[in-house]
Amino acid sequence: MMNADNPFVRDPQLDFDDVDTLSDDQAREQVERLREALDFHDYRYYVQNDPVIADRAYDQLFRRLEALEEAFPELQSPNSPTRRVGAEPLDSLERVEHVAPMLSLNAEFEADNVAGFDKFIRDNLDGGEFTYVCEPKFDGLSVEILYENGELTRASTRGNGEEGELVTDNVRTIHAVPLRLQGDDYPDFLAVRGEVLMPKSGFQELNKRRIERGDDPFANPRNAAAGTVRLLDPSQVAQRPLDIFFYDVMDASAPVAETECRVLDRFPRWGLKIDEHSRRCETLEEVEAFYASLEEVRDELDYEIDGMVIKVNEFAHRERLGVRSRSPRWALAWKFTPKKEITTLEQIVVQVGRTGKLTPVALLDPVDVGGVTVSRATLHNIEEVHAKDVRVGDTVRIQRAGDVIPEVVERIDTANEKGGEDERGEPFEMPEHCPSCGAEVVREGPNHFCPNGMSCPAQLRGRIQHFAARNAMDIEGLGEETVEQLVSREMVRSIPDLYELDVDAIAGLERFADKSARKLYDNIQGSKKVRLHRFLFALGIPMVGQHTARLLAEAFGSLDALRDADEEALLEVSGVGSEIAGSVVDFFDEEQNERALERLFDMGLELEEPPSAGGEAERPLEGKKFVFTGSLADFTRSEAKRRVEDLGARATSSVSGETDYVVVGDNPGSKLDQARELGVEILDEEAFGELLSGL
Repeated sequence: MMNADNPFVRDPQLDFDDVDTLSDDQAREQVERLREALDFHDYRYYVQNDPVIADRAYDQLFRRLEALEEAFPELQSPNSPTRRVGAEPLDSLERVEHVAPMLSLNAEFEADNVAGFDKFIRDNLDGGEFTYVCEPKFDGLSVEILYENGELTRASTRGNGEEGELVTDNVRTIHAVPLRLQGDDYPDFLAVRGEVLMPKSGFQELNKRRIERGDDPFANPRNAAAGTVRLLDPSQVAQRPLDIFFYDVMDASAPVAETECRVLDRFPRWGLKIDEHSRRCETLEEVEAFYASLEEVRDELDYEIDGMVIKVNEFAHRERLGVRSRSPRWALAWKFTPKKEITTLEQIVVQVGRTGKLTPVALLDPVDVGGVTVSRATLHNIEEVHAKDVRVGDTVRIQRAGDVIPEVVERIDTANEKGGEDERGEPFEMPEHCPSCGAEVVREGPNHFCPNGMSCPAQLRGRIQHFAARNAMDIEGLGEETVEQLVSREMVRSIPDLYELDVDAIAGLERFADKSARKLYDNIQGSKKVRLHRFLFALGIPMVGQHTARLLAEAFGSLDALRDADEEALLEVSGVGSEIAGSVVDFFDEEQNERALERLFDMGLELEEPPSAGGEAERPLEGKKFVFTGSLADFTRSEAKRRVEDLGARATSSVSGETDYVVVGDNPGSKLDQARELGVEILDEEAFGELLSGL
């Protein structure tokens, strides 16, 4: 309960004595009052949307608490507001059992089926009086959060409903989650269920930043929220915009209420944020009317909902109706019809690719296109943007080009545009300077380019990720977030710098500990011996894809021969045209690329010549498909793949009905289970070695 004489609540006292002058007791008292006040201010700002102090005053209180906790380490607490900035990274997420099953809901799209649900309820309650509580079906990530004596002690994802992943430190960073409950009438033990969401506005801004730095954007707010909550580094979670709504009591040491409506009345008093769009309904007609009103306002909300949840309000009736194995009989999700193809263009951002090409990208209100949720679409170049005359705020039609890449087809005239050009956003123009490095942009026909090469962070990130890709150098562990850190900290300024990283340097990155740092270091060093065609693809030579790289490797046999080849020699290779030939010659003529190649060889890079193009006897595994899972003792993953490829096989990343062998090492993943389900032949490392030696 808020102390009425707390000096940091209204018109807070901001003149503080030097921390060094405080006694232990004085520091303890000030820390307690600051935490109490900051919890209250978080509640007013994030739950009630009604702050009582200015942001600047809040920041001063927060910094004072940080200073006290640093000077008096014995006063630190996992539920201090300062912990919202994150804790130490984890090696992995632990799994924990829920205090009660986190059930899923049966879902319906048709009104007739909802009427059938209503009839089932009435029939099974034998005409007894009951009501419904209806609320939005949030499209986020369900979590269980435990409070003991008002203090947050544990948070976990839904997982399989019985147990989930422990994400306490990550959930602590969400400002709408109270670290300590407000008031004084909450149970000593309280387990609540909530839905973690990423607001649409925050989602678009996050995707904008990711695209501008060359990362792939998230598909939709739900994926963004789910991926964020599962990050191993809470400090990264703290930097992303997450929110939460609470809606259920899973367990408590004392009864909370007799109905869900009463529960929702109590939650805000305890600092637990609820959504205002819930309603008590007495009849099916009221349920149907509320469903229609929710569907009408869904696009106006700053968070995604994909339907409405209908629940029997009275807990005694719920007990009587019971549950199925994984879903309650007293609740139903009435899903909205998915939005199809037509949506709103929220922003246009410019993505810098690894070749320096600048591409305008439309960020969209997520929409269903052919069963796939689409939140961004390419606009190709400025001439296409002008030809289609699409602007921020326009209603647009989306299609998946070739059923893969989403693109904006056209602008749709709508009534809300009021028919006037003045009511629309400003026409889009490409920037004069690269959004990643600031270099002056060069226009070539309809396209724009940044000429800054690997001095441009976006291009460097893109080239590193391409170089490390599975079908290139196959350096496992060099994902987007790791590459981002290496580039932003200037630890890697060119591709060869990767091979100068040591274990200590990698261990200093976020989300890395000694074991994971050693693993990435070994993966980088282990990639030094590579097939020529993989290396050619890894170099990212414009217009040289995997197939062309293999053709060039087989035709020239060595990198030196390819580097010395002129356009005429290249054009003799079947499948190589003048544009590809010119691109290859230009790449090896560029001084920066030659220097990078020399450095790589100085660091021990070894290129293996392509296998001879002989007959069946020389490629006995021709047409076979292998998948590798787990750690092998006698082979690196790259070596194992190289061995089977040299014998004519393909090493793929996923198990399917077309897979011939799954090779299993220590600590295999889900691919082993998939192989068993599909009846694919499984080889341990010994059997794999015997297979190779017998060929």
